[in-house]
Amino acid sequence: MENPAAKSTNPWSWVPTLYFAQGIPYVAVMTLSVVMYKNLKVSNTDIALYTSWLYLPWVIKPLWSPLVDLFRTKRFWIVALQFVVGGSLALVALTLPGPMFFKMTLAIFWLMAFSSATHDIAADGFYLLALPEHQQAAFVGVRSTFYRLAMIAGQGGLVYLAGSVQEWTGDFVRAWTIVFGVLAVFFVVIAAVHSFTLPKPASDVTSPRKDNFFASYFTVFAEFFKKKEILSILAFLLLYRLAEAQLLKLVNPFLLDARDQGGLGLTVKHVGVVYGTVGPIALTLGGLAGGVVISRFGLKRMIWPMLVIMHVPNAVFILLATTQPENLLAIGSAVAVEQFGYGFGFTAYMVYMMMVAQGEHKTAHYALCTGFMALGMMLPGMAAGWIQDHVGYVNFFVWVMIATIPSFVAAAFLKIDPAFGKKAEAAVK
Repeated sequence: MENPAAKSTNPWSWVPTLYFAQGIPYVAVMTLSVVMYKNLKVSNTDIALYTSWLYLPWVIKPLWSPLVDLFRTKRFWIVALQFVVGGSLALVALTLPGPMFFKMTLAIFWLMAFSSATHDIAADGFYLLALPEHQQAAFVGVRSTFYRLAMIAGQGGLVYLAGSVQEWTGDFVRAWTIVFGVLAVFFVVIAAVHSFTLPKPASDVTSPRKDNFFASYFTVFAEFFKKKEILSILAFLLLYRLAEAQLLKLVNPFLLDARDQGGLGLTVKHVGVVYGTVGPIALTLGGLAGGVVISRFGLKRMIWPMLVIMHVPNAVFILLATTQPENLLAIGSAVAVEQFGYGFGFTAYMVYMMMVAQGEHKTAHYALCTGFMALGMMLPGMAAGWIQDHVGYVNFFVWVMIATIPSFVAAAFLKIDPAFGKKAEAAVK
């Protein structure tokens, strides 16, 4: 059944900018913070542990996702929270030069993470309300593309900018202060733009409330956990990215660490190019290819090939850690192979979450799915730095390959609607 949306509004006029804006705070919290703390001499163990805790807002966001349904419109939440995120970015820039920068910036990243997680609830719900089902599947690749472009701008362009400013000033604190200041100004501007450009779909209204608020609140959760095959659903959501959750936490430290410590000894600027630009471009292309494949063949038919293509390329990091090449082209090519596979396979995960969320409470149920996804990223990521510090990079990447096995087991128990996703051949045009 299609949603009553504002069909006269072309999705190309708002889907790209909405998901670009969604990606900016996430990349700031999850990626820029890691590079920044590494530059400021924080240990791998502390980086992995404390920045993994920043996933918590995305894990527990289902607890307040019904509030987004029950109060105001999704459009209101999107614009308001974008201004809050812009203010948080400015606060990071203001507190970095202080003596307690680590504690202060972590606290602000927490605020940013909570705001971003709530923004994700509203944005994903808005997406499901403003587009009919066939376009939801078709625009998976488009939204992924612009989300990844935000990653390129953030972990590519801004990391490169930080490296350039540091080379000019000799001061990483000043470099990252400038980076977060620039990012704050940009995000406030894009929030102001969205206050005018986002459409107003007829279905974007507050959900009807029962006389008892708490009855309405808990009904949303109860209906999710009454879904058929809920245990298989939860196992898949938690285990699909078990290996990738650990890998992602240590890629930047691996690229930056000195060669005698098992790393590749790249400069910050080189990391901005290799992992911040080449990687997200490959990730984007993989996501686009995944969206096209699912639109043509359906999720049920493609889930196993996409699972294999996502996980097997992780082995390139074993090769990099073993050989420690100095050639940037070789390093960039290996990263591109891994990131393309990750983008291709992750599209299947996104479409599966959309399938699970179908029903009366799409916004809250999609938020529940992404909450379990975030939990599946947070817990393995917390231990990744400790594991690497004890076994070294080569053995750590071997362990990552072993950690792909549970996702294959979880996929074997899925029940997938054969028709879902296979309705969108011309919907993105």
